[in-house]
Amino acid sequence: MENLSENHELNGGYCNSLTTYSRFLTREITIGHLPMGGLNPIRIQSMTTTDTMDTVGTVEQTIRMVHSGCEYVRITAPSIKEAENLTNIKKELRARGYDVPLVADIHFTPNAAELAARIVEKVRVNPGNYADKKRFENLAYTDATYQAELERIYKKFTPLVKICKEYGTAMRIGTNHGSLSDRIMSHYGDTPRGMVESAMEFIRMCEDQNYYNLCISMKASNTQVMVQAYRLLVQTMVKEGMNYPLHLGVTEAGDGEDGRIKSAVGIGTLLADGLGDTIRVSLTEDPEFEAPVARALADRFERKSEVVALDTERSMPHASRQNYNPYQYARRITTPIQQIGGHFHPVVMIDVTKENLKDPYFLGKLGYNYSAGLDKYNLTDLACDMVYLGDELPSFSFPGNLKQIYNYATWLKLSNKQNCYPLLSIENYKEIEGWKSEGLNFLNIIAEDFILSDFRDFDLSNAKTVIILNTNQNLGMQQQRAFFVALQAQNIQVPVIIKRSYASVDADQLMLYAASDLGALLTDGFGDGVWIDTDLPLVNATSFGILQATRTRISKTEYISCPSCGRTLFDLQETTQYIRSKTDHLKGIKIAIMGCIVNGPGEMADADYGYVGTGPGKITLYRGREVVKKNVNTPFALDELIEIIREDGKWLEVVG
Repeated sequence: MENLSENHELNGGYCNSLTTYSRFLTREITIGHLPMGGLNPIRIQSMTTTDTMDTVGTVEQTIRMVHSGCEYVRITAPSIKEAENLTNIKKELRARGYDVPLVADIHFTPNAAELAARIVEKVRVNPGNYADKKRFENLAYTDATYQAELERIYKKFTPLVKICKEYGTAMRIGTNHGSLSDRIMSHYGDTPRGMVESAMEFIRMCEDQNYYNLCISMKASNTQVMVQAYRLLVQTMVKEGMNYPLHLGVTEAGDGEDGRIKSAVGIGTLLADGLGDTIRVSLTEDPEFEAPVARALADRFERKSEVVALDTERSMPHASRQNYNPYQYARRITTPIQQIGGHFHPVVMIDVTKENLKDPYFLGKLGYNYSAGLDKYNLTDLACDMVYLGDELPSFSFPGNLKQIYNYATWLKLSNKQNCYPLLSIENYKEIEGWKSEGLNFLNIIAEDFILSDFRDFDLSNAKTVIILNTNQNLGMQQQRAFFVALQAQNIQVPVIIKRSYASVDADQLMLYAASDLGALLTDGFGDGVWIDTDLPLVNATSFGILQATRTRISKTEYISCPSCGRTLFDLQETTQYIRSKTDHLKGIKIAIMGCIVNGPGEMADADYGYVGTGPGKITLYRGREVVKKNVNTPFALDELIEIIREDGKWLEVVG
């Protein structure tokens, strides 16, 4: 297999290195005039939301997408007529001077795929529904009957492979967590392994026909599942002598800040490990808003020169990897100290040294709304847990449950140390054994400057200590991860708060960078808290958004909403905002909003409730995977959904 020799021994198990950034070298494939994989830059793509039969509308939206940064444009082809119209769309684009490669998106319809493969530069097929079915049936197979099913699928899939070979058309084998077939679900379960095997079956069929112009995706709305599936895919491919390029994406990420953070957690975690050759950020917004987000992520991780490798003493000991499983989430075991670590949810810490510490109203930005008349604070669901004051002293009383962290020298001088705790350097920590706080201490450590043998110079077990783990590297996730694994190797169970500092970034960059850096560690089970150090006012919301996206602390309603496409049966953006306006006070509820049935029921297996378009003006409502009400008229659908939530005892009335 082309280029594989350079990657055959993956030191990280699924990537080139766990301790420094190194891009996994994949096979180069041809997609029109624009190749992907190999040494090519990370490509950016998105998908049209117009009706594919609307030639002019689709062409004009495609042009807007190209101008926004899309290098490939995907168009849905749900039936033969839409596949046929790809000819007109392509002809009009070329007449207007746009040679962007087009990708046909296929679900359920092999005949449409076979036609589209003769027209466009690439086709996407979903193994879960190309020749399989999904009815949530539990099927039993013997080895012989399972093999018979594979042979049936092979016969149905082979004609498309032959056409792609003949016409030079590329193919994406795109597994979706939400549309695994009943056969895969029954045999492997609803798991990342099942996702990988679903794709590998189709890859092996392609290779049996000597067809290699493939890229692969493992998409899910759950970022943990998505990351684990891609890692397992790479590990599995390399074992079988394959290195196909990867298409990265989080399905149904949503819109606004939540959608961007969730996408950056999933995509950024994999990019940080050097995985990924093309990106699609799926937002419930117009597609031209997706490409700039994807480009910002790609550009950051292609700046390899800014990354510094760890030396061997700071690197992960090979034997310690048994304590760290990148394919299955397990939070690192720690001994809790004052509700930090252990089974307590990760905490949020905010720097307030630049705030007006004479005015209690600034705490409103941190989730504490001050009432002067009552002289008390009202907490929101996004109330941070700790504030760093450095050497600054406030002139008013803080809320009783908000911990105050001071530099050690300033903390020593405080006359009232109630709910106040010191931040110490390593030098402080070694020298002042008898002057630490009896309740809680914070120890500041720079990951890349800390040598593992330093742990032998002082004892963390007796002092009640939480580590603040920082890095000076722009892309320093690997340095921090190496530190966590070193703690595990030495069975040091001290809680750790991950700190990242960002200067000279705007609001969009902050969300993407922090979600990538912190999300990668949280997804691996590392971190008992987050501290984003920046001057921007949205730092508190971003912190909670990252914890929500990694499923490590649920503090608000989560919306699993797909991006619109030509299959969508209602206005997704308008509907999502309307549902959000009526339900966003329901803490911890997950609501899926799906424009059509393709991924709906499956992706909603990860949601509490589902709202799915099933026909013009018709909505079907789900409780998990269970259909509760079919074909509800759209004007009444939200009220019916609220009634289902109310029946389950999960509805809260809005106060005030």
